[in-house]
Amino acid sequence: MTTRQGGVSPQPWDSLNLGLFSGDSSENVLNNRGLVQSAMGVPAVYLRQVHGVKGLGIDHQTPPGLEADVAWTTHTGVACCVMAADCLPILVCHPKFKWVAAAHAGWRGLAGLAGHGVVETLSEGAKEQGLRTADCIAWLGPCIGPTAFEVGEDVVQAFLTHLNSPKEKKALENLFVAKGNGKYWADLAGLARWRLKAAGFEVICGNDSSLAWCTYRQETQYHSHRRDALLKGGAGRMAAYIWITA
Repeated sequence: MTTRQGGVSPQPWDSLNLGLFSGDSSENVLNNRGLVQSAMGVPAVYLRQVHGVKGLGIDHQTPPGLEADVAWTTHTGVACCVMAADCLPILVCHPKFKWVAAAHAGWRGLAGLAGHGVVETLSEGAKEQGLRTADCIAWLGPCIGPTAFEVGEDVVQAFLTHLNSPKEKKALENLFVAKGNGKYWADLAGLARWRLKAAGFEVICGNDSSLAWCTYRQETQYHSHRRDALLKGGAGRMAAYIWITA
């Protein structure tokens, strides 16, 4: 997972900006992507992310810019990649079988439609390989935190509408804190953990919703679209990568 440090972009994208459509020059972004590839030692497949739930398998021949928010591979030497600047990156691997995956999870992608979001797409990708989600390991990257992510009633309902169990609804409601005037503080990483557990993932590491993981609050460490896009005239993008080495 990259931070905002270590690249060539000027303010307000300083300095490791990996987003081609962020307002930064394409030359800077491609230079930054080259720096990351040199550090990893493998190329990555960059997706056209649309806050959807579509997933695809990638290999060395997969072109960049395909529309998807989830990618997986069984091939060595090519990295699955998702970009974010407040949304949540989710990386998944199997400890024994050669299968890795990455998902871009904003609230729309997590909520999905009728209970099917990016987490469920990840689960389907694993099952297609004959794998159990309980045997996989999920890692959550930095995202906008629960003291910074203000949402409306529509976001709450997007997660609640498909639930029938009062117990489930109560557990989910704890991830939204009312702040008045129909607004809530939302715990994006908490929502992801909840959906991952519901999909059978048992080992979930990384972002625990604490302040250290908040892209909005940790300005020197992370890009944040909500914090910087309007106030500073532009926001950079970070990326999370996962690949099979051998």
